[in-house]
Amino acid sequence: MRGLMQDWPMRVHRFIDHAALYHPGARIVSRTVEGGIHRTNYAEIRIRARKLAGALARRKFKPGDRIATLAWNTHRHLEAWYGIAGVGAVYHTLNPRLFPDQLAWIANHGGARMLMFDICFAPLLEQIAPHLKHVETFVAFSDAAHLPALKLPGKLIAYEDLIAGKEREWTAVHENDACGLCYTSGTTGNPKGVLYSHRSNTLHALMAGQSPGLGMGASDVVLPIVPMFHANGWGVPFIAPMAGASLIMPGPRLDGASLYELMESERVTSTCGVPTVWLGLLQYLEANNLTLHHLKRVLIGGAAAPRAMIQAFEDRGIAVTHAWGMTELSPAGSMSALKPPLEELPRARQIDVLGKQGYPLFGVEMTITDDEGRARPRDGKSVGRLKVKGPAVAKAYFKGEGREAFDGHGWFDTGDVASLDANGFMQITDRSKDVIKSGGEWISTIEIENLAVGHPDVAEAAAIGVPHPKWGERPLLIVVPKPGTSPTADSLLAHLGGKIAKWWLPDRVVMVSEIPHTAAGKILKTQLRRQFADFRLT
Repeated sequence: MRGLMQDWPMRVHRFIDHAALYHPGARIVSRTVEGGIHRTNYAEIRIRARKLAGALARRKFKPGDRIATLAWNTHRHLEAWYGIAGVGAVYHTLNPRLFPDQLAWIANHGGARMLMFDICFAPLLEQIAPHLKHVETFVAFSDAAHLPALKLPGKLIAYEDLIAGKEREWTAVHENDACGLCYTSGTTGNPKGVLYSHRSNTLHALMAGQSPGLGMGASDVVLPIVPMFHANGWGVPFIAPMAGASLIMPGPRLDGASLYELMESERVTSTCGVPTVWLGLLQYLEANNLTLHHLKRVLIGGAAAPRAMIQAFEDRGIAVTHAWGMTELSPAGSMSALKPPLEELPRARQIDVLGKQGYPLFGVEMTITDDEGRARPRDGKSVGRLKVKGPAVAKAYFKGEGREAFDGHGWFDTGDVASLDANGFMQITDRSKDVIKSGGEWISTIEIENLAVGHPDVAEAAAIGVPHPKWGERPLLIVVPKPGTSPTADSLLAHLGGKIAKWWLPDRVVMVSEIPHTAAGKILKTQLRRQFADFRLT
């Protein structure tokens, strides 16, 4: 016997429909690439998105067609997502932090016929445009007055001119039809495409909007620092209108001073971003003796949050949610928040708990296995390969690549090495390709790095394994000092002493002016390993 409930297809346009009707007081504030501040609301966003859907339909775009975006977080980019999905097409985000040849490869692999871009990326677009095989039309996120003069192998249109026509009803696609396409950062091999459906995006929003997820409400003012081109925008473009939260879109300026200005002027209560952004903000606050008067909550994801960073926000009365996820998970997988009986722990121990990646959201299943696929104990000590499954987890990559990550039984191998404890908390100890194997035992580079960043003179730190004649590999600690400081190797090793096992202590410390990062802001270990390929320990 089947239930007698209505069939209500899960399509992403329902988020903006809901917000436009029931949350008229919510603000959408954007710092534009031209430099000014633009103010609007969900109802206006919906109208303009439906105009875009009409324009795309008149240009014969149909369900499944890909439309690329090369843009920061602004109201126009938000409209584009809804307008593209609203005609049944697929928004395909391009990451401007990638190298031009990578961008061209991703755009060609995705097969986009149209590319929408912020005018600040005009020089980059001119580089890659001759290599784009499928793009017929280029749309500048601007009005005609700001349309850049570009030599492109296709028609160039101003976005405001494109959407000057009539609104169109949303296309009634199936909820399992494709909705968005986002590529992994591709630190090894070519990037791989993750193809989201309307259903997966809807379920992810419901999952990530729960506690201990993003937990937005109609009274929240949210600043999504994570760009929409990174890991499906962490679902914020769908979660915020679902909750009726105001959105403050930061545009291209993500430095500490610019973020502080927006947070204070727009009374931001909640924000989310990667650790490198928070390091910059905290350093700006410290250098200028500033206080955040309205911010209540920070979500940290994209890379492990150092304990010192969590403590720095907590000391300012700002709650931290430490999150873990991947592009393949839409992207949220787990969130770290205190729950019984952990709420009774001393505060120092609570901070230790919050440093873990947390317990899975409803809708995400986790297991850890050995290399043969056998489950490992959930005792907080045993480590293994982290595997996940769920309705918002990829079951394959676009065009069938990377099949080795999917085991045929529903599990996706994340490539992370982790542990699970009896309270359900997961802790990443390393990427499987980054873990240091010394004398047959594993050493966590993440734990060494997070502790090193707690040193008062350290701005950033990375640990890699380098060859050793006896132990196979030993840790090398690479440190970027804070401006005006000169930390010594001895002081750093003394700082680590007693916090990790003696045999985990790095054999050498090297000072550098900067550490390379991926386009997503993560430490680029592959480049560091190449840089120190000839480094030898004796």
